[in-house]
Amino acid sequence: MWRSSGRQRRAEAAHGRLPPLAAGATAAAVWGLQEPLDRRLLGCDYSDLAVLGKAVTNGSAWRPVGFSLHIANGALFGLAFHEVHRRLPRHPRAFAVGMALGEHVALYPLCYFVDRFHPRRGAPGVPPLLRNRKAFVQATWRHAVFGVVLGRLA
Repeated sequence: MWRSSGRQRRAEAAHGRLPPLAAGATAAAVWGLQEPLDRRLLGCDYSDLAVLGKAVTNGSAWRPVGFSLHIANGALFGLAFHEVHRRLPRHPRAFAVGMALGEHVALYPLCYFVDRFHPRRGAPGVPPLLRNRKAFVQATWRHAVFGVVLGRLA
């Protein structure tokens, strides 16, 4: 009986993880590209790309840095979704939206730390967040969009 080697099994497992990584990255890209629209519609100057990018750079490179970090976060979330969904098989779209909204509600209180310690708090795109209802609605919308795209691609 032929058995696959450990290296081959790891390669197969890694290959199986590429689609959820790509789905999460794509969903994060859609989120980032639609941000200017929801900022305009809701009248709130909150940008996840700015929060991420301006946390690590002071220069004009904050936008590509923030977008890159956001894509990486989305890819990791896509992988987490894949692993949880393998163990709890549900309808992928509803499950992805539920996971994304659950993550949002669970982690939004951490905005306290952004409001208090972010190096560029108060700069464009980084308003006070924790008690900002419009920012909460934006983040809810963004997570829902992310979940819909992830669920569609997963």
